[in-house]
Amino acid sequence: MTAARSLLDKLPTLVPKRHICVLGAAVIDQIMTVPTLPVRGSDIEASSLLTMIGGCGLNITSALHRLGFYSTNAFLIGNGMGTNQICRYLHTRGIESHLPQIDGDNGWCLALVEPDGERSFVTATGVENNWTPEILRQIDIQADSLIYLSGYQLVPSADEAIVSWLESLHQNVEIVIDFGPRIGQLPAKIVDRLLALNSIVTLNRDEAQIIGIDDPLEKSTATWSERHDCTLIVRRDKEGAYYYRSNIDAGWVEPYAANVIDTIGAGDSHAAGLLAGLSSNWSLVDSIRLGNAVASYVVERTGGDCAPDLSELSQHLALR
Repeated sequence: MTAARSLLDKLPTLVPKRHICVLGAAVIDQIMTVPTLPVRGSDIEASSLLTMIGGCGLNITSALHRLGFYSTNAFLIGNGMGTNQICRYLHTRGIESHLPQIDGDNGWCLALVEPDGERSFVTATGVENNWTPEILRQIDIQADSLIYLSGYQLVPSADEAIVSWLESLHQNVEIVIDFGPRIGQLPAKIVDRLLALNSIVTLNRDEAQIIGIDDPLEKSTATWSERHDCTLIVRRDKEGAYYYRSNIDAGWVEPYAANVIDTIGAGDSHAAGLLAGLSSNWSLVDSIRLGNAVASYVVERTGGDCAPDLSELSQHLALR
């Protein structure tokens, strides 16, 4: 039986059993297709410009929603012009932030997409990173919950508040952390405290290399995971994903073929699939497999907010 057939047969058991909380951001995404990245003093012309609503928190919440999973959405919403666009978007999709609005506007992200689908970001921060202990205490966390944390929220003004809040949770929770490209910029003490919690860390190829995880991947992943006593997932694009939980629970999870248009939202959609699988009490391997499948669907489309519903995912897998 192929991996796609096996996952397709398992989809009827994709049913929420564990609550999910998503701690991330909602921002305005501007996507430009460029022939190459600009160098200092150059003048390049984009072939297309698309404005969308995005941000790690919103992308994951939206992807979960399409798969039939409803989460506690911990992303900060302001009251400016950008915020108005975000609120209209949320309303049309039946999604809400579970935190009160605060003063200020939400930020934006410029994504430059090259011909091979690789993307580079320029980010302007808004209220989405204004985390305080008082705001965090308003988030309702149930026992046995899954908490997703985006590394983009771990800015110097907020990292201590977020980590202290996570450390204060006495319920049996599991934390899925996507540090993103900021993994190399975060204070070591902050990272160590996060890894000391019941954490699953997911990184892409480039982010893994920042912390010294490279070929031979199996050995370097095991060394890092055992040193920090936490589960690690390394996403390797067309190679699939490699995970390490222990010396008897590790291995490659196969990819799904995709005609890549752009990779915006690939990591977010993978995280959404992973969270949905774990929430359904699937094994870690099957949850990563679902993440691979959802990501392979998303990279065949433009923008980050294009995750499939169950019917679309079923059709996608049937073609594999």
